[in-house]
Amino acid sequence: MRIKILGSAAGGGFPQWNCGCSNCSRLRRGLLKGQARTQAQLSVSTSSASWVLLNASPDLRQQLLSDPEFAPQDGARDTPVGAIVLTSADTDSVLGLLHLREFQPLRIYATSAVRRIITEENTLFKTLERSVPPVQWEPLVLNRPTPILGSAVSDDEIGLCCRAVSLQGEYPDYVSPQLRNDLPPGEAVIGLELTQQSKKIFYAPTLPGRGDQWKRCVVESQLALIDGTFWTDNELIDVRGGGKTAREIGHVPLSGPGGLVDQLRDVRNSRRVLIHLNNTNPVLDEESAAHRAVREAGFEVAYDGMEFEL
Repeated sequence: MRIKILGSAAGGGFPQWNCGCSNCSRLRRGLLKGQARTQAQLSVSTSSASWVLLNASPDLRQQLLSDPEFAPQDGARDTPVGAIVLTSADTDSVLGLLHLREFQPLRIYATSAVRRIITEENTLFKTLERSVPPVQWEPLVLNRPTPILGSAVSDDEIGLCCRAVSLQGEYPDYVSPQLRNDLPPGEAVIGLELTQQSKKIFYAPTLPGRGDQWKRCVVESQLALIDGTFWTDNELIDVRGGGKTAREIGHVPLSGPGGLVDQLRDVRNSRRVLIHLNNTNPVLDEESAAHRAVREAGFEVAYDGMEFEL
């Protein structure tokens, strides 16, 4: 199983286009030891011929064009993207679907709630139905292993299997009250446990930190790519002078009592990689105390182009 990180930042990327925070300003001026990042996007493959995308970031077109492995064959209109699996209906997870509308058959795996939000509340996404054949939606049922049929494999390979894990998050603000009241709360935000034989990864770019199931998934995986959005709970308030805490917008912070580092400090059997890093997060500065703290606690920090092989 191959895993590519096509993007590692939270919404807006790093630097964010309209942000003059210390991190963004210093990166633009070459005064921060770190690198620019596009918005979080993962790709997984069990075969060189086919890739599964985990979510569809707003930067997806740029990310696919930057990697030669996603180029079509000469003289043909095709793609090695075999399937897309969605973790939520958040705009940072689904906006890239519109980049894939160019009359290319697509298979999208999503919970029933996420599918309804995309197809019933957003008429712009009806452009996906123009493909011939139109987009094929595949159900993701919580805690039920689902073969990812879009991952083409040879006779001697085993394809991917995906299990959706409820993370007990919230639906996006743009969802209407009428539809929100009709949706099961457990399908708002999910983590993805992907397996190929004995190989297992866990992907949760948005992690509210509620319950214990997500922690068991981290412990049981060889590779866990998890929410590294904010360093402190009051990070945005400190930078902007107001707003919501990290926990209030669905992200357990990395530091402090009950933070991600604290909760996973003793987990050593899996590689723990922080992804979905907000532009305000001091972990982005490789010379910062925060960066040293997560590294000393056994975490890795995701960057665009990072790859893994299990």
